[in-house]
Amino acid sequence: MTQPTAYQGRPVTPAPGSAAAELRVARLRAHARRLLWSALVLIAVAAAVGYFWQNLPAPFEDWMLWTAAGLIVLLLVVVPYVRWLSHTYTITTRRVIERSGFFGRRRSELSHARGYAISERRGPLQRLWGAGTLTLTGADRTLRLANVPSVRLVHETLADQVEVSQILAHRDSHSIPIMPGDPPPLP
Repeated sequence: MTQPTAYQGRPVTPAPGSAAAELRVARLRAHARRLLWSALVLIAVAAAVGYFWQNLPAPFEDWMLWTAAGLIVLLLVVVPYVRWLSHTYTITTRRVIERSGFFGRRRSELSHARGYAISERRGPLQRLWGAGTLTLTGADRTLRLANVPSVRLVHETLADQVEVSQILAHRDSHSIPIMPGDPPPLP
C-alpha cells in the first residue's frame, strides 16, 4: 500500500515500515564543453595530415607524419575523452554517488537521509552553457559536483530527494511497531 501524492509526476511513497527500493534518478557527467579543444585538435590534425601526406619536405617520410599525428591524437584527444567518460555522478533515491578513474576506481557517496546543504557556483562561461558546480556539504563529508550540466534542474532534484528522504526517515522512525501473533481482544 502506498501513500497518495497531490503532485503529478512525483514518485509515490512506500508504505510505512516497508523498505523503499533504491531507484536511479539521474546519471550524468561533467559538461562536455571541456572536449571542445580536443575536437578542434582532431580537426586540425586531420587537415594537416591530409595536406602534408605525400607532400613532405625531403628528410621526412610519411610514416613520421602518421606517427606524429597518432601521438597527438592519443595525447590530446583520446586521453581527455577517456578521463571525461570515466567520471560520473549518479543520483539515486537514497544517495549521491561520484565515481572516477579508469583503471583505479574511486567512489564517494553522500546519503540524502543524513541531509546536506547545497551550494551552487556558476562562472560566466558556465552561465553561458547552463552549467555550474554544486557543493554538497554534509555532516561528515563534502561532495563537489564540478561542471554539472543543467545545474538548476540538478539542484532542484537534489533538494527534492533530501526532503523526501528525510520525511520518510522521520515517518519510519515514529511508526507504530507491529507485534507478531494474534491481535489483542477488543474490549
